[in-house]
Amino acid sequence: MDFNLIFKIAGIGIFISIINMVLKQADKEEQAQMLTLVGVILVLMVVIQLISELFNDVRSVFQF
Repeated sequence: MDFNLIFKIAGIGIFISIINMVLKQADKEEQAQMLTLVGVILVLMVVIQLISELFNDVRSVFQF
């Protein structure tokens, strides 16, 4: 299992949450929501790449 990927996703989450708290303290709610959305999109991009690799591996296993 690749723990670097888990740490990458956790790092993105921690970074986004810290910046989110700072923006909320500065009464910038809209920017905080947009930052959260960007964080979710970044993590989804990483997950989609992993799913693509999985499908490629499954395809290569079942080719004759």
